[in-house]
Amino acid sequence: MIEPNLKKLSQRRQCQLLSIARSTAQYKPKGISAEDLGLCREIDEIHMKDPTFGSRRIKAVLNRKGTSIGRKRIQRLMRDMDIVPIYRKPRLSIPRYKAKRYPYLLKGMKVERPDQVWCADITYIPMKQGHMYLVAVMDWFSRKVLSWRLSSTMDEGFCVDALKAAFAQSKKLPEIINTDQGSQFTGDAWIGELEKRSIQVSQDGKGRWMDNVFIERLWRSVKYEGVLLWEAKDGLALRQILKNWFNRYNNWRPHQALDYRTPAEVAAGNPEKMVA
Repeated sequence: MIEPNLKKLSQRRQCQLLSIARSTAQYKPKGISAEDLGLCREIDEIHMKDPTFGSRRIKAVLNRKGTSIGRKRIQRLMRDMDIVPIYRKPRLSIPRYKAKRYPYLLKGMKVERPDQVWCADITYIPMKQGHMYLVAVMDWFSRKVLSWRLSSTMDEGFCVDALKAAFAQSKKLPEIINTDQGSQFTGDAWIGELEKRSIQVSQDGKGRWMDNVFIERLWRSVKYEGVLLWEAKDGLALRQILKNWFNRYNNWRPHQALDYRTPAEVAAGNPEKMVA
């Protein structure tokens, strides 16, 4: 926005023309500290083991491990990671703006075939330096990951990109797509892509992670079998780790729940078991 080496206009004049403060133009954001990165990783691991733990219990677990940390710092890091403990909360107020909510359509439904139901979700991914967010679109029946995207922010754009990629590679559109009630999945961009294709929108109940249980299990596998095992140093390395992992997950890794077939085989309608 500001060109520091422009001879005809000083930085001061450029800021005046753009109506921004010089301090804003000269601000350089500080990266997350190595200490906070380590804490984020520990908090994320605790949350994966028990998503009902709030900041108090996470603090207790960390303190028992010898990590001295205050609750407010844990709360700040949990906000940065978009980690919310699962428990029933009192409804104390109603926000001024409220996105349209959709019912959970999968209760009691028998999902019997590929492309009957898709689901999508976002998770926090730690790296040696910094972190990123991962979104994935999965077929509920076959457990096949249809598409995924990485982003350094929690905007809805990378979620919509993943959705469009899933549509592009799939031969058939789903009847239903299930997500949580996050802003990325309740915005006009996401909902618009579904409505123009006449796809039914299903949303988890508040605080009910079991409503999207298969993709929650996917996140556990992604982190323990890929991300935490190989620990990417940056976004490029993380992207390659995930590319390899998802390829292995879809096309090689047999699933007990799928009668030891791969997600790709089930999605393709192959009734035979995988042969080693």
